[in-house]
Amino acid sequence: MKIARTVIFLLAMVLSTNLFAQQATRETTVEDEYLSSVEGVIIRELSQADDRDNKFVSLQYIEDALNAGRTSPDIQAALDSLAGEGITTQSRTNGRLVNNFPDVRRKACELLGKVPTEESKNTLVQVTLADNEPVVVAAAVRSLGEIGINDNNEVVEAIIWAQKKYATLNPTSSLAFEILNAFEALADTVQDKAPMIQSISAIASNYTYATPVRTKAYDLLKTLTGKSTSSSSSSTVK
Repeated sequence: MKIARTVIFLLAMVLSTNLFAQQATRETTVEDEYLSSVEGVIIRELSQADDRDNKFVSLQYIEDALNAGRTSPDIQAALDSLAGEGITTQSRTNGRLVNNFPDVRRKACELLGKVPTEESKNTLVQVTLADNEPVVVAAAVRSLGEIGINDNNEVVEAIIWAQKKYATLNPTSSLAFEILNAFEALADTVQDKAPMIQSISAIASNYTYATPVRTKAYDLLKTLTGKSTSSSSSSTVK
């Protein structure tokens, strides 16, 4: 009898503990949903504000959320919009563009790399093709390498196009460095590597780029063509 009573007592304790845990979980879930909803409203409103400062506050909210492991449709929509601020989304006053904020676009592109979705990839490809600021394109290319999606070679082709464009108009070592990093990250997704190898070769032979960039290009060429590499460069070029 004592054993039976003990078993019944333990079962009652377990059931009550489970009920308490379930109630606590429901309360936590409701609270999280509420906070997420409020956070989404704040991000959406700030990202749609006219001034640069509010857009940066929105990006800070987004970065905090992503660092805490939270994402949402509001965050995705805000980043997609902010990444094209002044390029794909333009506001004008008396014919003058008033929302050309390259630093906002750059930060949005960086954060899109932490949201590895098809939508993020599409936005970053659009930025790579449309933006005229090397610092923004560099951030977009870096995030494309981090996301790693390259269906039908779409991403690598966009990066190759950017490399050709800026090699002619404004050869920038920092952008070339990010292009090489992205090529390296995406290499396994590329079936026909010939166009990518040609793009890397163009960087390796362009003496307007800093020596560490050209060295990295040579090393990457050796790796992709199956030759042994004697040195590697991983330092960031500014």
